[in-house]
Amino acid sequence: MKDKCVILHNHLEDFRCSNNITGKGPLSVMLILTRIAESQSPPFSQDNFLTAKGGQVKGLGGPAVQAILKDHGISRVLAEEGGRTSRGSIERMQQYVIFLNMLYKNKLLDFLSIEKWWVERVQEYFSSQPLRLKVDSSKSLRFLMSELLNTAYERQLECPGTMVVGAVIQHLVGAKLTIALPEVTIDHEGFSVADHPKKRKGDFLVNDTSIHVTTAPTESLMRKCIGNLNENIHPVIITTDAGVGGAKALATNLQIADRLDILEVEQFIATNILEWSGFSLNQRPISLEELVNEYNRIVDTCETDPSLKIALG
Repeated sequence: MKDKCVILHNHLEDFRCSNNITGKGPLSVMLILTRIAESQSPPFSQDNFLTAKGGQVKGLGGPAVQAILKDHGISRVLAEEGGRTSRGSIERMQQYVIFLNMLYKNKLLDFLSIEKWWVERVQEYFSSQPLRLKVDSSKSLRFLMSELLNTAYERQLECPGTMVVGAVIQHLVGAKLTIALPEVTIDHEGFSVADHPKKRKGDFLVNDTSIHVTTAPTESLMRKCIGNLNENIHPVIITTDAGVGGAKALATNLQIADRLDILEVEQFIATNILEWSGFSLNQRPISLEELVNEYNRIVDTCETDPSLKIALG
């Protein structure tokens, strides 16, 4: 006999697929209904899940959804309205009540497992969404790049063990080099393999320059830069604003500070966009879109995680 938890999860997945529970609204409804049902005694009545006038599902709203997610350590906003305006909310509620009663009849009603399962679907939804980059002509390009990296940091915090920021920076630099140097073949690798395999001399090798992209410069990276110098290859480190100071300190300690370049990634990217746009405000969105399109192409080619892609908005 299959483990009850496995059977329960199979039933939940069948219900989710049959009722198309995929978007933020429907997921919000499931979280609220599950929490309400937990406070009631089965078998459940559909009337107990409706507001007094019967026109809406009881308890729907963004704050209620966020309170549930907070219980699971999630601070990211799923839906501001929490499914309240969805026309299909009542129909989904009716189907869910029937489903919960079926689970009760089959002695599979475990609300802790059910809520956790729906929260995992929310996490999958979050991880499937691209990073958002809002194009605002009133903001500086460096600020827009900073906002994008902040979004990547937030995604990384939500998914412990992932290195979202590092991947974004590497592929932004790769996209920038590809556009800026059309006559040069730029080799791109997935972030997880970085420059470790085949003892590559850096993340990108352009003519006699080795480019190292990192969020956290280390002494090991500096040793690699020394290796570059010993082979008459000029090392360039591109890192975050926070990483610049650490890189300079390490380079100074190893007495190579005057032999390599340490550049801050946001300015590195913004400078090129300004040049491509001819320093014209009207052309900046076009140049930014070109960079994002090339970045997304690289992610499609080198990565298996589509959530690393960037969507302009």
